[in-house]
Amino acid sequence: MTGTRRDGDRTTEQGEADGERATAGGVTTPRPREADSPPTSPDPSTSTEPIAPWRVIAPPHPSPPAPGSPLRTSLALGAGRVVASMSRRLRLGSGGMIGGRLALSLQPGLLARLAAGRRIVMITGTNGKTTTTALVADALRSRGAATSNVTGANMLDGHVAALMTDLSAPFAALEVDELHLAQVTAEFAPSVILLLNLSRDQMDRVGEIRTVQRSLRTALERAPQTRVVANRDDPNIVSIGAGHPSVTWVSGGARWMHDALNCPRCGAFITDLDGPWRCECGLTRPEADWTVTETGVIGPDGAEHELNLALPGHVNRINATFAVAAAVELGCDPAEVLRRVADLRQASGRYSTVLLDDRVVRLLLAKNPASWLEMLDLVSGHDRPLILAVNSREADGYDVSWLWDVDFEALRGRSVLVTGDRGLDLAVRLRYAGVSCEVAATAQDALVRSGLEPDVVANYTAFRDLLSRSVAR
Repeated sequence: MTGTRRDGDRTTEQGEADGERATAGGVTTPRPREADSPPTSPDPSTSTEPIAPWRVIAPPHPSPPAPGSPLRTSLALGAGRVVASMSRRLRLGSGGMIGGRLALSLQPGLLARLAAGRRIVMITGTNGKTTTTALVADALRSRGAATSNVTGANMLDGHVAALMTDLSAPFAALEVDELHLAQVTAEFAPSVILLLNLSRDQMDRVGEIRTVQRSLRTALERAPQTRVVANRDDPNIVSIGAGHPSVTWVSGGARWMHDALNCPRCGAFITDLDGPWRCECGLTRPEADWTVTETGVIGPDGAEHELNLALPGHVNRINATFAVAAAVELGCDPAEVLRRVADLRQASGRYSTVLLDDRVVRLLLAKNPASWLEMLDLVSGHDRPLILAVNSREADGYDVSWLWDVDFEALRGRSVLVTGDRGLDLAVRLRYAGVSCEVAATAQDALVRSGLEPDVVANYTAFRDLLSRSVAR
């Protein structure tokens, strides 16, 4: 083993094998072997200087495997497509993950190979990833074919599955889990990365926000040539993107502020989060390149463009502006991009109006305090029947203590039906909020009791189960 002593001298594996030892004067003397003589205790009277202990040097990381042959890549692609198709035909799933997983197992370097020569936009953040990815994909199609992981499979196997669906598409819009972006940038450098927002979500799986910040910062350090489009109103995002050499800043206003009250760099309290905030350590809100207004969006040239969306809510105006900014960075015409994003009505079932158990239902997804704030704001403008559904399965996160951070007091005066695995927990929270509610054993029971055309706000697995039983209108 090659080692380094604290005094800077080096020994080699060969030197140890020969039983030799280098002295301070450079003369090589034999070192006794255990088989030749018994070990003896050192004589303190003859010792002039203690030998410094060894400092272990870790071996270098093994080199990545050599790229597989074109035949191996073709076999991986073929096998992945067959398995994905079988999954869909047997109604075992969308095939958006299993096909990519098999292909990656057969050709570990497949993601970088599929990304080569394409202009890829990666979209990450706590909330809004799937909707923004759909908006970006539509925007990119104004200039050419674009593929996307529309099913929300947002880890490496999902990216492979998306890219292998259309090998000739010059563009791709890929949603990526916040903790997996660093794995992506270790494989290839995307053309654009969107950083939407950062707040608490699935803390039993993901951990604290600072953990996610470190991972995202590592991802950007690996991609210095990538254009980053980031949210200037979120101090957690600004802390991540501020050191990158190429950032476009988007401003849409701050709604959920409870996870950004303390500076992510020094911990000091930040005031005026809905204005030009600045921390004493120097972290400050950057100047905006794109700004969302009540009627449109102001671009880097100072011109305001009208933005009329089919998607509801101010949060989707922000998502659409991110999509416009990313598409313009890749050379798309702003007018055509604005027309395309205006036409999108739903994204993987989010905001969709469907038939469910012979009732017309609008499905809304909310999975953490920040997204519940937006969805409750969306349903507060009318008095349609309202169903809230909360599960706590693996994909949701088992901890539902975040229910106490949601401002359910906004529902006072309305009658609400609650259901799901954690329906009773939700009912207790609503009782403390002063909201009248009834508990339904199942979602079907809640729909029967709700009346006509209810809004259903559900977290991830509850939403997924309802969407799988629904029929598009």
